[in-house]
Amino acid sequence: MAIQPEPRPEPRRPWNRAQLLRAAIALADTGGIESLSMRKLSHELGGGTMSLYNHFSNKDDLLDGMIDSVFSEIELPAGEHAWKDNMRRRALSIRAVMTRHPWALGLMESRRTPGPATLRHHDAVIGCLRDAGFSLQLTAHAFSALDSYIYGFALQEQSLAFGTPEETSELAKAFLLQFPTKEYPRLAELTIDHVLQPGYDYGDEYEFGLDLILDGLESTWLRR
Repeated sequence: MAIQPEPRPEPRRPWNRAQLLRAAIALADTGGIESLSMRKLSHELGGGTMSLYNHFSNKDDLLDGMIDSVFSEIELPAGEHAWKDNMRRRALSIRAVMTRHPWALGLMESRRTPGPATLRHHDAVIGCLRDAGFSLQLTAHAFSALDSYIYGFALQEQSLAFGTPEETSELAKAFLLQFPTKEYPRLAELTIDHVLQPGYDYGDEYEFGLDLILDGLESTWLRR
């Protein structure tokens, strides 16, 4: 009886740019941006490094594409919402995106060759404010104030030594044991009567500060 030859495996379909970007983002989400390299990405995908250069000229080009993909996840201003609601929804969306992709924080506004999703995002934000009647100058002020707060809060939140309410409580308790409360009564008061209260979550501070900025912008806008 003749031996039948083993069937040949079907050739693997080549990766496209979108698939490569998703894989690179997943790699950065897991190990941080420091873990990403063209060689590491090609190894993860089971292909040769040179094949990546059919889609990206270098690592900077890859990073540009990754950041543009991240921007595409942020909710854009919608015509059915007022400017204040749109800016609030956008700010909450950015925080959610930064939580999914913490590695992207330092890169979001640093790319010299922004992609179409990035440009579309910025144009939509400016358009929302201008259509609401913001002057060009006030639009620039609003955009700067909001993004400074949004990215600044995300940076501070990432640098904290706690990530959950439980971790916050444990750290606060340990902190109280390290210094005499009589010498620092106000710090002790804040820690005991606020941070250590049930349900405290540092992340809740985000919306409070955001609303302060939006209320201030609204007050300035109404005086236009």
